[in-house]
Amino acid sequence: MKIFYHDDKPGDCRLTHDSGVELPPTQIASLGVLHYTFPPSSPSSTAQIEELAKARNYANRDEVTISPDAMGSVYEEKIKMFYEEHMHEEEEIRYILKGTGYFDVRDAEDKWVRIRVEPGDLLILPAGIYHRFTVDEDNYINALRLFKEQPKWTALNRSEGTEANDFRKTYVATTTEAVPG
Repeated sequence: MKIFYHDDKPGDCRLTHDSGVELPPTQIASLGVLHYTFPPSSPSSTAQIEELAKARNYANRDEVTISPDAMGSVYEEKIKMFYEEHMHEEEEIRYILKGTGYFDVRDAEDKWVRIRVEPGDLLILPAGIYHRFTVDEDNYINALRLFKEQPKWTALNRSEGTEANDFRKTYVATTTEAVPG
């Protein structure tokens, strides 16, 4: 995992967009984002993921592959959709099995923080955080998705309505209290 500020330059979202300002893991922790490393090749990783799932009440899971081969003609449309700034009313949990990509999350100053994920990275984005996702230039990622309830993915694109959303308000209140002023 590598964390840095997005350069905010136009261009293909799959490019690195590294501003040159690397950030420590505490930066995403202050935003409520949790990160774990469970190498897929390690025999203990499955047990560790099961333990985490049990502790956080993740009852369901599925596996998703994002690539032109797996998605066919809708691939580019889906990449654009995943890259729209949005939030969810539940945690977003992704364990990267193969491939690489980027999760971008908004920091307290509304700047994009880019998180490069690779096999073994498990990210938990809190409900209410504005974020977006893309694969990198290799156009391939395979991930395990964990859910508390039935598998679903409902994105609420950023708007005045999402600012009034109870999950967003709780997220903002919680992270504002956690960040020293």
